[in-house]
Amino acid sequence: MTEDLKTRVHDFWQANPCGAKFAEMQIGSREFFEAVEKHRYQTEWHIPEVVQFNRWRDKAVLEIGCGLGTDAINFARAGAHYTGVDLTERSIELVQRRFDFENLKGELRTADAENLPFADNTFDLVYSHGVLHHTPDTERAINEAHRVLKPNGQAMVMLYHKNSYNYRVNIMMLRRMGARLLAFNWGPAFVHGITGEDENRLRQLQEIYRSDKSKLLSRAEFLSQNTDGAGNPLARVYSRKEALQMFSRYREAHTQVHFLNKRWIPLIGRLLPRALEKTLAQRLGWHLWIIAKK
Repeated sequence: MTEDLKTRVHDFWQANPCGAKFAEMQIGSREFFEAVEKHRYQTEWHIPEVVQFNRWRDKAVLEIGCGLGTDAINFARAGAHYTGVDLTERSIELVQRRFDFENLKGELRTADAENLPFADNTFDLVYSHGVLHHTPDTERAINEAHRVLKPNGQAMVMLYHKNSYNYRVNIMMLRRMGARLLAFNWGPAFVHGITGEDENRLRQLQEIYRSDKSKLLSRAEFLSQNTDGAGNPLARVYSRKEALQMFSRYREAHTQVHFLNKRWIPLIGRLLPRALEKTLAQRLGWHLWIIAKK
């Protein structure tokens, strides 16, 4: 059953490379990668602040789930000895193309986060942003990160935050109420007009709603379908306490919370100044970072 789920996770991300929807250019073109990077750091401006890419010059860095390679390319630009793994062949192909565009080197390979193909005590940093909540056994993947870290090495992992505005209010209240409008033929267009959500994605959700309403509206299924697109087979959320329990093998660990995506807040979201956005994100943000030492 777990392997079937992992196959579905692979197939979803193989068909929907993470972040590709934020660029209209031809996927895999230089312009595409530039647009993806611009969007990522305009929206998630905290990432360079937290990671401090230059800090990892000449260090062995492993990224679990390299996606489209936006953070990967910044590690490489900063002079890190970069290794990236991803469950999907498509991601590795795209990231390799991106490295080739900039004449940068990195080791890239397909691999399962729960069974990393590396020796013990190999890396100075294991980095994973928004990936491990999509694998069936998240704790096993975290323990694998611990195994391949050098003594005193650091892990930086971002998981979706349970006690966030996005989960508690946006997904589990506003979106679940809005989902009931999908019973009507006009529902996707109406919800699109109010929220700006992609109408094609809403029509996909409408099909799921009509085939099995109770399944879609269950908390676990609704979360998966409302994080990274309709058809996503698995997403989970964690509280700070739950996350730290999974890092119990590490010598020390602490959490930070970031990313209050303003477009998820009706009416006033886009008007929030960055200072207020940052303050709110520290308590109610969607991205729960765990920073730990082996």
